[in-house]
Amino acid sequence: MVKETGYYDILGVPPTATESDLKKAYRKMALKFHPDKNPGKEAEEKFKQISQAYEVLSDPKKREMYDRGGEEAIKGGGTGGGFDFHSPMDIFDMFFGGGGGGRRAHSGPRRGKDVVHQLKVSLEDVYNGATRKLALQKNVICAKCEGRGGKEGAVQKCTVCRGTGMQVRIHQLGPGMVQQIQSMCNECRGEGECIDPKLRCKTCNGQKIVKERKILEVHIDKGMRDGQQIRFSGEGDQEPGSEPGDIVIVLDEKDHSEFRRRGNDLITQKEILLVEALCGFQTTIKTLDNRVLVITSLPGEVVKDKAIKCIMGEGMPIYRDPFTKGRLIIQFSIKFPERIDPVKVPTLEACLPPRQEHIIPDDAEHATLEDFDPTQEQGSSRRGEAYDSDDDQPHGQRVQCASH
Repeated sequence: MVKETGYYDILGVPPTATESDLKKAYRKMALKFHPDKNPGKEAEEKFKQISQAYEVLSDPKKREMYDRGGEEAIKGGGTGGGFDFHSPMDIFDMFFGGGGGGRRAHSGPRRGKDVVHQLKVSLEDVYNGATRKLALQKNVICAKCEGRGGKEGAVQKCTVCRGTGMQVRIHQLGPGMVQQIQSMCNECRGEGECIDPKLRCKTCNGQKIVKERKILEVHIDKGMRDGQQIRFSGEGDQEPGSEPGDIVIVLDEKDHSEFRRRGNDLITQKEILLVEALCGFQTTIKTLDNRVLVITSLPGEVVKDKAIKCIMGEGMPIYRDPFTKGRLIIQFSIKFPERIDPVKVPTLEACLPPRQEHIIPDDAEHATLEDFDPTQEQGSSRRGEAYDSDDDQPHGQRVQCASH
């Protein structure tokens, strides 16, 4: 028996709830009443109660003490020692892995935005690895005025908005009714400070930042993929009072004329003659690192049209394990001869498996095979549709010549 069930009621669980039940209940309630989703003191107070209840019930020692003596026993620690309750946001962050959208995520210096650039790379670049130099324009803090925008003491708080960067206007709607309108201060453009034009920095013209050309050396590792990011920490645009963001390079892999990539595999097509498909062949494939591979099909091994073979360990290098490679997949297509000399047909037929005999009925009709021409079929189809549409018109709506 428990003395009181207040903490259990807050989480919506019975006193017999297991540790798993408590976790599920806390997760559901904490997300529902999180202050970021429900601004207001009522939701904030509810969130505190939920977090305190879970902190007690999730600790076996505190839960046992609460079951015996209720909330008073917890506050007094049983022997007057007392327990220290953590911040509700601490409990939330610990439970959800930290930074769960809470207000603590905004503490510390403001961070600038990341700058994203695309870099086109060839399949050879990501196969062999490459180094590219990329020239970029970025904002840096003016070295002349050290980001102040002018001489020492030139920057003053804006007298119009009193340094807030915002102006508030009161608009009378009617007797006893007013509307408060907040807008950016036109005088300081929302910065909250002004610089005397006479004392402005000549280098940055009071902007505090200047443009600078930056050359980045981008190392493309073997096995990198299309869309993969290469990040340069702290190399983004600089701004006074904030940490610079990152420069993010996104790889854009170009199509290749011979190979197609699928994960760690490389796919290519190889055309062979009919005699090679039937009697064996030896041919070469040039790899992306300019090596030549010799592939052989022994006599008697028939290669069918659209057949797929592979060479292990000759595909793409594995990212961060470049000595291991995927497969080189080869799809064969067979080039058939345009015509065979009828005199040689019996000799050829003797080398091939026997024909399959077909029983032809006496009343069967003979048909002639012709080359397929899709344009001719489409044209005849359109003509047929034209006649059909003309025939389908009601007789009363046909156009007739006027008679005089």
